[in-house]
Formats: sequence, structure tokens, C-alpha cells
Amino acid sequence: MTAAMDASDYQGPERVFSGVQPTGSLHLGNYLGALKKFARLQHDHDCLFCIVDLHAITMPVDRNKLADQTRHIAAAFLAAGVDPDKASVYAQSAVPAHAELAWYFNCVARMGWVQRMTQFKDKSGKNAEAASVGLFTYPVLQAADILAFKATHVPVGEDQKQHLELSRDIAAKFNRDFGEPADEPNFFPLPEPLIDGPGARVMSLRDGNKKMSKSDPSDASRINLTDDAEKIAKKIRKAKTDSGHVPDTIDGLEGRPDLANLVGIYAALADMTDAAVLAQHAGSQFGPFKAALADVAVETLRPVGDLMRRYLADPDELDRIMARSADTARNISEPIMADVRRIIGFHGR
Repeated sequence: MTAAMDASDYQGPERVFSGVQPTGSLHLGNYLGALKKFARLQHDHDCLFCIVDLHAITMPVDRNKLADQTRHIAAAFLAAGVDPDKASVYAQSAVPAHAELAWYFNCVARMGWVQRMTQFKDKSGKNAEAASVGLFTYPVLQAADILAFKATHVPVGEDQKQHLELSRDIAAKFNRDFGEPADEPNFFPLPEPLIDGPGARVMSLRDGNKKMSKSDPSDASRINLTDDAEKIAKKIRKAKTDSGHVPDTIDGLEGRPDLANLVGIYAALADMTDAAVLAQHAGSQFGPFKAALADVAVETLRPVGDLMRRYLADPDELDRIMARSADTARNISEPIMADVRRIIGFHGR
């Protein structure tokens, strides 16, 4: 299941795609690990940022809340600095290419490939037979999300690298199966991961060994982007630490996951290295260190939260922005899908 074509063989433009599910409230981990990077990427890349509502319905959802949850994610993108004049922010269901290409890829992907995806086992639990088929083929739809636009780069966390590898395998097999007859040996690129940079993995404030998650039952485990300054400071003050003090070297963080998480958060928010944070606060007790971290977090996140609440108060404007972006996304994907149909050999294409 190894892709044969080197990514450099693809001659098309560089394009970045990423998607976020409209479930739960976005938090500090999403901001540092994704949204902040999205805002930076838009200046040097053609970017599409998608609210993946088709993925959301692979699990039970409240249909009365889905549209508002989609707006919530769009507001977070925009509040974090994504400019709709530079990058597309749209709902997945508004662009038919996602679902259409997913079916074609269902016929390209092999059962054995999808069965090896660990996230299905994690999400379906002990009763996998009761899970939806959509949950099983979720990573195939992810491949379609990316390749409907011939995206070359995908910002992903460590937990999504396996799905991106599947996307590469599907792209390579499509190219082998359908490329030569149509003189398109490298029709789809093999998308590359973008996983570097600070803040890529922010952990729970209550357990430094667990990733910060919007599904964690404890709201104290995360800083939500809509939290006000008082909530942010309170959550940081109560964040779990050990009985020591702030060390002066990185080696001093070994075996101290809760403190290492707070140092990493500080560094990412302040655009510093972990070593620089430690040098600044070496020997400090946790009370003063947390107070300094709270000040940095409030200063950084307050404008994001304020702008996000302003967008959420104007759903019509959010809808206009997403509709305009969906038009852009369709304009990119429709010629690609026309070529896909032609290459596959469908009648009348």
C-alpha cells in the first residue's frame, strides 16, 4: 500500500486544504494547533478551509443545532485571522464534489486499507457492527475532501497522519488505474502533511497526558475560544501541576507532562521557544508562573473571543461569507470533477 509516484511529479499549483467538524466548541488547542497556522498559511498558499458537516453526520447529531454549529466553526476561523478574501471558508455540504468524489474513491480504495484505520475502532467502540457505514468510510471522504481541489498540502495532527497516508494511496491507485489511458499519469497529487511548528499538540489542563479535547466532559480541561478573560485566568490558575517549581532547562521537564504542557502553551502563545520561557521563569513557583501565563493567554485570546462573538451575533453575515467561499470552492472543484468523469470513462463526459 505504498504510493509509487513522488509528489514532485505533480505539476499543478500548491494548494492547502483543511477541515474541522462542526461539533463542540473550539478551544485553545484548535487555535494553536490549527487556526493560528491557517491564518499564516493564507499569505503564501491558495487555501480552502472547510467545515466538514458531512463528516459530522457519521455520528448521531442534533439536526436542529448543526447549522449553528457550522456557523460557530466559521466564526472561529475568521476570528483567528483567516481572511475570506484570501482563503475560502465554507460548509462541506455546499460543494457537491466532496460527496461525488468520495463515491468514486470508495470504488478505488481497498477494504483492507480502510480496515487498518485506527480511528474507526476508537470511535465505534465495542459495538462496531452498529456503527454507520459512513463512519467506516470516513477516511475515504477525507481523501475526497483533499483531492477534489487537488490540494498538495494538509495541516494535520499526529492522529490524522494515517488518514493522510490513505489519501496518498488512493490518489496513487487512481493515477495508476485511470491515468495512463487518458495520458494523465499524475492526475492527482500525493498530498503532504504540514505538522511542524509550536502548539501542534496541546494537552488537557487537567491531565498532561491527554490531548485537549472539545469532547472532554470537564470544561476545566480546556480553554474555549469564547471564554472571557475571567474564565481563562481561572482555568489556568486551577490547571494541574506537580509539587516542584519551574526548571531552568528542557531536561527539567522530563517526566512532568502537566508542567511541560503549560510551558508549551506559554511558548506558543508568546511566540517563544520552550527554552526561552524556562529561562524567563526559572526557579519560579507555580503561582507566579501561572499568573504570567494567564496574562499572556488573556492578551492573546481576548481579541479572538471578542471577534468570534461579534460574528456569531450576525449569522446572516456569516452565511454570506460562507456562500461566497462555497462559490469559489465549486469553481475550483467542478473542472477537476469534469476531468475525473472523463478519465474514468463515464458516458457523455
